[in-house]
Amino acid sequence: MKATLIAIVFAAGFASAVHATPAAPVDLDLGIRYYNRVLTPEGVTRESRYEEKMLRRPGHVWVERVLPAAHDEHSGNKKVALKSTQHEHKHFNPVVIPRHVMLEKNIVKVEYIDAHDKVVVAIPKAEYENVNFDGSWENSFYLLDPKLVAAIPLSKQVSNVAGARWREVEKNGVFQRVLWDEQKQIPLIIESGDRANTFYRRVDVKLQPTLSQAQPWANLKNYAQREYSDYLD
Repeated sequence: MKATLIAIVFAAGFASAVHATPAAPVDLDLGIRYYNRVLTPEGVTRESRYEEKMLRRPGHVWVERVLPAAHDEHSGNKKVALKSTQHEHKHFNPVVIPRHVMLEKNIVKVEYIDAHDKVVVAIPKAEYENVNFDGSWENSFYLLDPKLVAAIPLSKQVSNVAGARWREVEKNGVFQRVLWDEQKQIPLIIESGDRANTFYRRVDVKLQPTLSQAQPWANLKNYAQREYSDYLD
């Protein structure tokens, strides 16, 4: 999902001297679009696009991939727990099943909730890399650590969004830009690339006008509890 992309957009060195106190975060429902373009050494340009939905609540972040309309209601989740006719073994696909990140007593926990098969899959810290999770609550809840954003110099680029400001930095021909909503504590646009045009990444975040009343991580009493190791060969 987004963890790897977000983690490489800003280098840790830009955040060494700034410690800002962010505004109190607000509940958000978001639609997020990801775009990636890479020029290979062979001269081939590869592009990828995908979308996610995200719910942000106190102590909870829910993220699910937006699947093509050609998929039926449950096809994505069926791929998560697909039985092999030969080995009777289930395959775990973290891309097409919703991710639930929790913060409990300053401890980050992550699980995947398969509503179709009524299964909750807990992910131990040792397996975070295998599900493309960086373990950061800030990167999950804010999409970017607010302290890291505050360390980026303000840009001369004018924002057309009230309460949001552009920040920008460039080093060794690689640039990073973010349009940060100060009040809602969320990036609206994240861009990174290089002047040689060998790569470009962009994340567009759209705030939904109304908040969902549903809490998909609640009411899991009848769900089976599984460990990530249950899906390993």
